[in-house]
Amino acid sequence: MRHAKRIKKLGRTSAHRKATLAALSSALIEHKRITTTLPKAKALRSFVEPIINRAKDDTTHNRRQAFRRLRNKEAVKTLFGEVAEVLGSRPGGYTRVVKLGQRSGDAAEMAIIELVDFNDIKPEGATSGKKKTRRSRRKSTDAVPAATASTDGSVADEAATEAEGAVEVVEEEVAEVSEEAVAEVEEAVEASEEEVAETVAEVDEAVEAAEEEVPEAADDVAETVEAAEKDVAEAVVEVEEEVAEPAAEVEEVAEEEVAEAAAGVEEVVEETVEAEPATETEPVDEATDEAATEAEEAEKASSDEAEAADEDDKEKAE
Repeated sequence: MRHAKRIKKLGRTSAHRKATLAALSSALIEHKRITTTLPKAKALRSFVEPIINRAKDDTTHNRRQAFRRLRNKEAVKTLFGEVAEVLGSRPGGYTRVVKLGQRSGDAAEMAIIELVDFNDIKPEGATSGKKKTRRSRRKSTDAVPAATASTDGSVADEAATEAEGAVEVVEEEVAEVSEEAVAEVEEAVEASEEEVAETVAEVDEAVEAAEEEVPEAADDVAETVEAAEKDVAEAVVEVEEEVAEPAAEVEEVAEEEVAEAAAGVEEVVEETVEAEPATETEPVDEATDEAATEAEEAEKASSDEAEAADEDDKEKAE
């Protein structure tokens, strides 16, 4: 429960709020007038006036307490020197808050906070309202109403002139802001148009380049296909030649071996016929059988060699 803790939190934590107020207080003591938001100005007034009140009595303890709040040696020196000399005779009310109206960016209420007796010139853009006066229920004499009427009339005239001046200032600011906004919008539009035109030109160039590259790529592909077909045909011819040569050699070798085997068989037959009578035919038959088996084995060997040569040629072709 807060229980009369009516401080302005300013949307900050305790440490952040103290640091903000210390920085604003140091700036106010150094420059005597600063511009900030209205809530900060009100919070700063209740923060800095007790510190200024301590500056009336220049003691070590008061200096240490002021430094504890301000956290700035130069600000403490200025406070106990220049500020204390001017505001030392005042019983209180060391600061003044003047409203400036709303900020153009976020519509925050702005204000000027300043040290009295340092700035007698009214700040530009300050708004001053009518002074509130209490009306007595009793009827007074005719002189008093006349005096009050005259004062009310003068106050009303001053308020009217100030309002007119404020309206003119606001109109000028609005005109400047609108002109700047229009100029920025026009510049942005021109920049966007230039960027769009550049992008369109780049796209057109890319399309033209692609169109030029497509026929060239097609020609390259056709040439590559033709070269590949030629290479394949040459490879097939070479493979056929390589396959035909071993097959011819194998056939020649097989024919020679068969012829030799047949000659050997004939010689064996002749020798057996000459050596033994014609009645004994068993050795002759055995010799012929052996010769036939040898011939068959020779044919098998030649066929195996031919098959091996064909497989080697197929592997080379693959």
